[in-house]
Amino acid sequence: MMEQYQHVKDQYPDAFLFYRIGDFYELFNDDAVKGAQLLELTLTARSHSTKHPTPMCGVPHKAVENYIDVLVDKGYKVAVCDQMEDPRKAKGMVKRAVTRLVTPGTRMDLKGDSAQTNNYLVAVTMVNNGYCLAYTDLSTGELKTTRFDNQTSLMNEIINLSAREVVEEGSLPDSLVNQFKKLNILLSHQDKLLKDSEVAYLTQKLEDDDVKRVVALLVSYLLTTQKRSLAHMQMAVFYQPSAYMKIDHFSKHNLELMTNMRSGKRQGTLAWLLDETKTAMGSRLLKQWMDRPLIDKSAIEARQDKVQVLLDNYFERSNLQEELIKVYDLERLAGRVAYGNVNGRDLIQLKTSLEQVPKIKYVLETLDAPALDDLAKRLDPMSEVAGLIDRAIVEEPPISVTEGGVIKDGYNTKLDEYRDAMSNGKQWIADLQQKEREATGINNLKIGYNHVFGYYIEVSKGNLNKLPQDRYERKQTLVNAERFSTPELKEKESLILGAQEKSTALEYDLFVKIRDEVKGQIKRLQALAKALSELDVLQSFAVVSENYHFVRPKLNHDHELNIKDGRHPVVEKFMGHQEYVPNDVVMGKDTDILLITGPNMSGKSTYMRQLALSAIMAQMGCFIPASRANLPIFDQIFTRIGAADDLVSGESTFMVEMMEANNALQHATKNSLILFDEIGRGTATYDGMALAQAIIEYVHNHVHAKTLFSTHYHELTTLDQQLKRLKNVHVGATEENGELVFLHKVSAGPADKSYGIHVAKLAGMPQSLLKRATDILHALENEHEEDHVAGIDQASEQSAATEPATKPSQQKEPAVEDNHQEKALAEEDNGQLELFAPTPKPHMNKTDQQVVKQLRKLDLMSMTPMDVMQQVYQWQQKLK
Repeated sequence: MMEQYQHVKDQYPDAFLFYRIGDFYELFNDDAVKGAQLLELTLTARSHSTKHPTPMCGVPHKAVENYIDVLVDKGYKVAVCDQMEDPRKAKGMVKRAVTRLVTPGTRMDLKGDSAQTNNYLVAVTMVNNGYCLAYTDLSTGELKTTRFDNQTSLMNEIINLSAREVVEEGSLPDSLVNQFKKLNILLSHQDKLLKDSEVAYLTQKLEDDDVKRVVALLVSYLLTTQKRSLAHMQMAVFYQPSAYMKIDHFSKHNLELMTNMRSGKRQGTLAWLLDETKTAMGSRLLKQWMDRPLIDKSAIEARQDKVQVLLDNYFERSNLQEELIKVYDLERLAGRVAYGNVNGRDLIQLKTSLEQVPKIKYVLETLDAPALDDLAKRLDPMSEVAGLIDRAIVEEPPISVTEGGVIKDGYNTKLDEYRDAMSNGKQWIADLQQKEREATGINNLKIGYNHVFGYYIEVSKGNLNKLPQDRYERKQTLVNAERFSTPELKEKESLILGAQEKSTALEYDLFVKIRDEVKGQIKRLQALAKALSELDVLQSFAVVSENYHFVRPKLNHDHELNIKDGRHPVVEKFMGHQEYVPNDVVMGKDTDILLITGPNMSGKSTYMRQLALSAIMAQMGCFIPASRANLPIFDQIFTRIGAADDLVSGESTFMVEMMEANNALQHATKNSLILFDEIGRGTATYDGMALAQAIIEYVHNHVHAKTLFSTHYHELTTLDQQLKRLKNVHVGATEENGELVFLHKVSAGPADKSYGIHVAKLAGMPQSLLKRATDILHALENEHEEDHVAGIDQASEQSAATEPATKPSQQKEPAVEDNHQEKALAEEDNGQLELFAPTPKPHMNKTDQQVVKQLRKLDLMSMTPMDVMQQVYQWQQKLK
């Protein structure tokens, strides 16, 4: 047996091998040691008498799925090795084989919250001009593919898919493999592509050979590991990422689309707010729409039209919801049917779901709305499938399909005959029991049955002397009783058990035929599931739009952005509609950048996020939180909000900030939306202000994307005098009796002052600390004012001595600007001072003069933010 075990284990070295022995699955050797720890099992051993006993542990076969789930959730593979023949009939060693390999990317039975999310398996191949990617959810049969020209875009897609397993051929670069390891993504190898008919069928709509190859790699891995038909797999569909609004995983995280940044859970996210779906498949589709908002105006408006109809018809919408609640997960039921692991209860769920379709279709038809005509036509009741299940399967079938009790009476004549024999036989047994009690005078005599001994007559030991010795044959001895048989009982037992065995076998055969008939309708079932899922998401949009007073936004290609009374939908849900302070966002064709100032905690980040969320919701086809809205269609959203280290590349917070900012600057177009929150705060004040201004100017002069830029550098608010497409806005705050009161209202113009010490007071810092901070602030302000006056006077004197006599304004202004730049480089970081601060006292050495000379010649407009950062760093080193 151990030789057989080792032979199988050698084929699956990277998986836990669950090896079936009788009613248990056993683990041996290293699998047992590690498995006992992970599964909290008792570690035992076999061959105790040898020098090196074999470690082992086991789990009951009826509970094995729970243990498999635990290991797969932890990122491991599990190979399930089953007995392929009845041990009682086997000659020699029982034949065994691996019947399935369960991996993080191939789980089928997803329950609880997992049922509402897709579980994607990804395959990646490297090609001459980049990478090809294919992904599937094995439980639903979804199969899609695309290609990328760089590793960053590839990783962004894999992270967005929340993939836990990637299949490759062994040719991926180390840099990519290391990123998978850091993200705890299991990397699996598939050495050869199978020339299987299913592979050819699933790739037939693809034209690109590179893309065909990555799909073939993925399907080959599935066929190799799952060892069964993939009849439910849908033909591979190629998609262009550019056909949807692109949102990188950093931005999705920052905007809390699907995961709360603080808790890591779903509550408090946009998905949590919008999900009023009634089915698991509807919930999954909503997340897919959120992951890929549309950019085609007509497609978006088509969704809006459907939402509008459902929003305007409350009673019909309520009827739809009542029917949708009774619809089970048709996508995953189709997968279970194809896999052959569907049971009677699954088929009853399928029947129940199909019975709702005519009712749903009727409601849509009564609405008489052209916008919903296409959906109504796609609702195929599949009445013949529902009728078959209704005729064949009992209403409350057992879980097992091999022990009988699944098929209805009247469905099959032969089965009815067997059941009649069994029923009459049982009555005969009852009559025999009464007859024997009367013949022997033993009132507690009983006739029973078990799988080992069959039917028996049981008599307590105190009554053995009453039994006639000629007819009773001893079968089994118990502590307090003896069990017997008689010739009459043996004869009837043979008839009853024969009928029971034949009945059970026939029931299973009938069930398999029913399952195969349903399997032949999987494509129709999947098409129906898509239509129901779409309807479910649209009614969900209508519900949240009504509940939270959302409006239908207009969409344009004219670079116009005008939101009246916009709100952050998730924050508003927590606060209540009456408490939330709405704000306008107005950015006409003449405005690219809003520079936002105001104190911490005043709502700058919320204001920025609510615009991004409104854009995403609008392009999903949902209505948005505002009283009126006209939005441009954005091709991409970039955000730099909050401080966080990069999990993938292990970079520092400030480096992540610069990388994310650079990503936006390099890839944003005039049709993009950029949100920059406090750029530059992760370094010294002058570095930060220099970078912030350079980034603003670069966006203004080169990118032209709609940009919200919040900052504490009040000195930057003068940029509206130089940059015609930039406008200042601020979040209001006021002081009442020495206390800071946030107004949460965004108004035109810059903030008049900073409120850092007030915010520190709100945080509960010690009074003595706050008083000291106030004293230091006043001292710095006084020193700054004196130095500013002195700097202007000195600049005027230097200008008069070195420049030809011209108009006074022409002499002073350049000198003041240059000396301000010298001060900005030489001044220590003492807080938020002006970017162009006054000139220091004249004691510049040769190195200082060289740096100032280089600064004067610097062409900021031709430099990237990273170039600026590197140059400033070099100057810092020289000036130390």
